[in-house]
Amino acid sequence: MLNGILIIALFLILAVLMFIRKIPTLLAIPIMAIGIAIIAGVPFGGDDGVLSQIIQKGATRLADAYAVLIFSTWLGQIMLQTGISKSIIKFAAELGGDKPLLISISLFIAMSLVFTTLTGLGSIIMIGGIVFPILLSVGVPGITAAGIFLFAYATGAAINVGQWTYYAQLSGASFDVIKIISLVLAGLTAIAGLTFLVLELRKASVKKYWAKPQFYNNGENEKEVPKLAMFTPIIPLIFVIGFGTPVIPAFLLAILFAVITLRKSFAETINLITKAAYEGVSDAAPAVMLMIGIGMLLNAVFHPVVSDVIGPFLRAVIPSSTLGYVIFFSVLAPLALYRGPLNMWGLGSGIVGLMIAIGIVPAPAAIGAMLSTERIQITADPTNTHNVWIANYVDVDVVDILKKLLPYAWVIAVLGIIFVSVFYM
Repeated sequence: MLNGILIIALFLILAVLMFIRKIPTLLAIPIMAIGIAIIAGVPFGGDDGVLSQIIQKGATRLADAYAVLIFSTWLGQIMLQTGISKSIIKFAAELGGDKPLLISISLFIAMSLVFTTLTGLGSIIMIGGIVFPILLSVGVPGITAAGIFLFAYATGAAINVGQWTYYAQLSGASFDVIKIISLVLAGLTAIAGLTFLVLELRKASVKKYWAKPQFYNNGENEKEVPKLAMFTPIIPLIFVIGFGTPVIPAFLLAILFAVITLRKSFAETINLITKAAYEGVSDAAPAVMLMIGIGMLLNAVFHPVVSDVIGPFLRAVIPSSTLGYVIFFSVLAPLALYRGPLNMWGLGSGIVGLMIAIGIVPAPAAIGAMLSTERIQITADPTNTHNVWIANYVDVDVVDILKKLLPYAWVIAVLGIIFVSVFYM
């Protein structure tokens, strides 16, 4: 019992240190993994000890997810460097004509599309630098523009097939289960985002076209991107969802599609592929480092010694009935904020592992609950670097964005939890 209390205390201490920004998640997660194992009594040496099982094998546990992420960011860099992403956004804005509502809806759809492939703060800054001047110039309030962007980003991220491999490895649930849950959550997020968009624009009485939209211009004479190339971000989705193609080949096919439709010379194509590969690895590096720590944490919480120690406590706290599951995760969903215990890219990865390891709920239900609560984190969390950048750009307080988006995101989370409880509990 004492060891279990000490493990919970370690969770709480590291959570507080992350919350007050005294220690980054990148370091807190591996420290937590090693600390949990030692407190529980896992031996330091030997094939099943801390050095081998937790650190060595844990660091490579999510290796498939690292590889998929790198191929995803490689494709994302090709889209950025060739102007495919910018062309999709500009085309959407032009479709909206001179009507703020249509412009906003068109941009929402376009951003949702490009964020199925693009990841990282750099991509968000690039797309935001195109989208926000357009939205603000037609009279959309700053906080509404921020919400439109964040809901579009969350919609696209839910169907980023590169992330699905990570979630499957994290939980042990099948790739097909992750795909279904993610598609449902993407649909719910899109509905919530469009509802937010319509209600907020109506509330702000944005009825007229205030100024000519200012499209992104980097000061260079850019060549027009072929229309066919703008289908690049949906190529992985077509192959993975439509044909059951493995994820990495799907991304390679999308890269091939992009370079063929762009019709560049052989030398330009080689340079583009090489440069995009290097910069894609750079984009992926922070997430890869975080996944290394998460792999260690998963190996720690799945260790039989740790499960035996912490199991009784979690069984007493987390309900195993369907109704209890829905109430528990629905009420506590905001704990995904501020790097809390339901944040899947932090403490939540350990919670998922523990729930599965000691058999409180089935693996699909465990990961489904976290994917649902993640909708709150990805849209509204003030500790997200993209939320901070967006708030500064549109000149609003990042906490005001949280207050504005939380009701919508919470509804998405609850509906997602209910869906998962019906089909996977």
